[in-house]
Amino acid sequence: METVSENERWIICPVCRKGNPSGTRFCQHCWGAILNPESEVSSEEMEEATRRRESYLRRRKVFRVSSIVVIAFAVLGCVYLFLSSYSDVLVKPPKDLSSNPPPGDWAMFRRDLQHSGGSDPAGITPQGVQKWVFSAEATIQSSPAVVDGTVYVGSQDSNLYALDADTGTERWAYQTGSWVESSPSVVDGVVYFGSNDSHLYALDAGNGAEIWKFKTEYPVKAAPAIADGMLFLRSDDYYLYAIDIEKREEVWRFNTKSPTGSSPVVSEGIVYIGSGDGFCYALHAKNGQRRLRFKTHYSVSSTPAVRDGEVYFATDNGYMWVIDGSARTWLQEHEIRPFWLQMKAMGLPGVPDLPDQSGTLWGIRLARGATASSALISDNTIYIGSNNELIAIDIQKREIRWEFDTGGIVRSSPAMAGSAVIVGSEDGKLYAVDSITGEELWNFPTGGKITSSPAVADGVIYVGSHDGKLYAIE
Repeated sequence: METVSENERWIICPVCRKGNPSGTRFCQHCWGAILNPESEVSSEEMEEATRRRESYLRRRKVFRVSSIVVIAFAVLGCVYLFLSSYSDVLVKPPKDLSSNPPPGDWAMFRRDLQHSGGSDPAGITPQGVQKWVFSAEATIQSSPAVVDGTVYVGSQDSNLYALDADTGTERWAYQTGSWVESSPSVVDGVVYFGSNDSHLYALDAGNGAEIWKFKTEYPVKAAPAIADGMLFLRSDDYYLYAIDIEKREEVWRFNTKSPTGSSPVVSEGIVYIGSGDGFCYALHAKNGQRRLRFKTHYSVSSTPAVRDGEVYFATDNGYMWVIDGSARTWLQEHEIRPFWLQMKAMGLPGVPDLPDQSGTLWGIRLARGATASSALISDNTIYIGSNNELIAIDIQKREIRWEFDTGGIVRSSPAMAGSAVIVGSEDGKLYAVDSITGEELWNFPTGGKITSSPAVADGVIYVGSHDGKLYAIE
């Protein structure tokens, strides 16, 4: 602070607010500003004015530095959010976060985490002969899993059953509080499945003893997916959960905003799931960050299948989409598109053509009406159920190769067994269709609708029926 003599008079510069001795015409501090001699102040008033000025300067300096720091952090935060939300620069999906079961096993719904639905095309082609049949107390809609000579399947009698794969003899049963429509997944000696009592269960695969369970708000009908110590689970409360298996606690959850029959799929660090709100989502498996939000306008009930980074799924209006699984939805993409289309329709000058939405590769019309089957991908062909038909689609030509008509709606997802495509129908029959020609090889009648998806292991087909029975067919 400046020091002043008690008897001096001062003139405060109106520009720089510093004091000048009385009689000074031009400010000695700010390059000659003109001073008003009538604004003289005493030494005491000068000291107070100087004190206030220095206090103001200190506050301004603090504010300036704080503002710079806040703005810098805000900019860095925006850059971080942008890079993490719309690029893989900061956090790349772990490419090793996916797995396949051992040869011969069908450890989960659609066989593997990519939900390919295929077994060895060069393997045994079943001939449609019943090997054994197991009777539960109610409808079997759950799709079986087959691991180490044991078949695991749920029933609407509230039980999960473990059966000997050779004889169909019951090894153990575990009763839950409601229907078991979820398809089980078996990993490292533990069987995971959901129940309509709103729980996910983890049981010892050898004896059926409960290890732990996880509660959601609504029924768990979808099949869980397991990869690298993480379990991914969709519940009818609209949420997709990621659960740490060792800690047995939730890591993150994602709101799909609508119920759907789609189960999660994990491939190369990305989780894919369809939703009833007309979107297929791609999420970062480690943190749940949304990567892609692909809009179809119709419910996505089928479970996606993934191969070589391409994602295949059908919508409930009879259309099959193929999208780029690594694509990212850009900022406010779906909110901007309607305005863009409107401007284009109005013929406004300088408005460019609207690009395809992020992730679009190609699609094909299957049939008018509901499509609930998930796709089977084998070699260069997609096999999928739509209405009453099993349809084969050439991937390279992007056209339908053949269509096979069943006597009922095909909700059962097809599986490959040797050279045959196996699929169930709501007409109560299991069909084997030549994968090349689309000709029927044989059919096997059951006593009820088949909505369970068949599993194939060591040349034997395992499939449930609404007649309450699980069939083994070779």
